[in-house]
Amino acid sequence: MNDRLDLYNRKRRFDETPEPAGNKAAKKRVGRNAARPGPDEGLSYVIQEHHARRLHYDFRLELNGALLSWAVPKGPSLDPSVKRLAVHVEDHPVEYGSFEGEIPPGNYGAGTVIVWDRGTWEPVGGAAEAARAYRAGKLKFHLHGEKLHGGWTLVRSHMRGNADKEQWLLIKERDDEARPESEYDVLAEQPGSVLGAAPASDGKGGKQASKQTSKQTSKPKDKQVAAKRTAAAPVRGDPKRPDIVATRGRAARGAQAAGP
Repeated sequence: MNDRLDLYNRKRRFDETPEPAGNKAAKKRVGRNAARPGPDEGLSYVIQEHHARRLHYDFRLELNGALLSWAVPKGPSLDPSVKRLAVHVEDHPVEYGSFEGEIPPGNYGAGTVIVWDRGTWEPVGGAAEAARAYRAGKLKFHLHGEKLHGGWTLVRSHMRGNADKEQWLLIKERDDEARPESEYDVLAEQPGSVLGAAPASDGKGGKQASKQTSKQTSKPKDKQVAAKRTAAAPVRGDPKRPDIVATRGRAARGAQAAGP
């Protein structure tokens, strides 16, 4: 059988991208003879926020030496009534689960990558059943992440997408961790990397990530602060034009009165 990571390796130029190279020893073993992990061996799970040509979230589950991977354009939802499109993509090396950084322009997937969530996953029925369920197109599991928890399902759909990519759906199970999206948007409420600050970038993706983070952390008092700074700012130019100072003062008082 072909190496599970052949496609991953063919799509990347590792002399240009900081992404980890796929281990040639990771063979395709998602089948009847799949190894069953020991009781203390957790299967890793990760969601990477990827600011590429379009923002999306890469959902990855470790199974038999590699990360099964789906691109979820709108990211996960805690609402069981919301079915998120998950486009099946090539397997990734397990080491990719800790990757954060900037994929340079001109490379596959160019943009900023951060680890939005990570932890372990527990397939219903164990690893051997997960291999069978994955082939059958309906994978049920529990997540034990820093942001996501509880039961989830990935199910292959009959929607037509790219000819070489299967269209799946990511669905939250109805349990104590479920919440209506109208009341709680987990992406908005828990932005950023679980590994720390997002990697610095001069590219468009980094600017988008910074914009999203600053939007989440802004405070209502910002308008008052800005107004005070405007009023206190020195006026450069002709000292005989006091009308500029008066205008600034009125604008500042108006902004303070308007409030947040």
